[in-house]
Amino acid sequence: MSNDQHPFQSLTPNFIMDAVESRGFRCDCRTLTLNSYENRVYQIGIEESEPLIAKFYRPGRWSDAQIIEEHEFCLELCDHELPVVAPLVDSGGATLFHYGGFRFALYPRRGGHAPEFDHGDNLLIMGRLLGRLHRIGATRPFVHRPRLDLDTFGRASVEVISENFIPPDYRDNYLALTTDLLQSLDEILDAAAPRYIRVHGDCHAGNILWRDAAPHLVDLDDARMAPAVQDIWMMLSGKRSRQNAQLAEIIEGYNEFFDFSPGELRLIEVLRSLRMLHFSAWLARRWDDPTFPHHFSWFNTPRYWGEHILELREQIAALREPPLQLV
Repeated sequence: MSNDQHPFQSLTPNFIMDAVESRGFRCDCRTLTLNSYENRVYQIGIEESEPLIAKFYRPGRWSDAQIIEEHEFCLELCDHELPVVAPLVDSGGATLFHYGGFRFALYPRRGGHAPEFDHGDNLLIMGRLLGRLHRIGATRPFVHRPRLDLDTFGRASVEVISENFIPPDYRDNYLALTTDLLQSLDEILDAAAPRYIRVHGDCHAGNILWRDAAPHLVDLDDARMAPAVQDIWMMLSGKRSRQNAQLAEIIEGYNEFFDFSPGELRLIEVLRSLRMLHFSAWLARRWDDPTFPHHFSWFNTPRYWGEHILELREQIAALREPPLQLV
């Protein structure tokens, strides 16, 4: 499929407003494209009312059942008074809508700013929120949404890159490194035997809005079954001593609502490795979307592959280091 044939090219302002108006709203012709790559997200002005956020899902990524299950998880969290931005529910109980071959959902607009994780109190608050979320997430599994596992994030990612993208000059090194890396990840996961629960899945600063002195979670598009620490490790940064201190604040708040298993700390570098592999494959799989070559022009260049191979070497070394500790 050539770039000018990509499905998202059909999402013109008129199409977007027609889709929103098909749900009974009247648009005021103001549309603003928001930052999103996997899907397409827009702020839509509504006559005599607050703007709405319209999220158009990437064709072929999720099934209807998987999207609805994510929506139901959001609404379940809201029912327990967690600050999660959930989709609007129509009079018939639906949250997922269809228009012109696309699937979309509508959300209330919520303001806020990026969280400041340098403040221990904020990390304590985030820990409490995640403890509450995981306490609910552990009550039952997802039925339709997948696991974050070695096959989907690891082996499948390596297969995509090695067969279709990486230049021949780098391929042998890449295959040798990823073979060693995947073997190490497999051994650690097998020994850890982690518990998989429903999680946010992509809990980084960009998916957290801080307002009214509290965090609000947005965009559960990557929600899946995963170890609890998946929602924690992306909030850690800096040197090891700093990460240990950050972790202590998060887990102190977390344990007020749900018991964190210290054995999952061994999984942080495993999950970081899988995210690295998956990110490269994600870019490769989306390269026919014109947005990706435009915004990620550095991908698939000799410099990128050289740096990526170096990162993989460093990650293999990181897996051999002792895990972070609760202090």
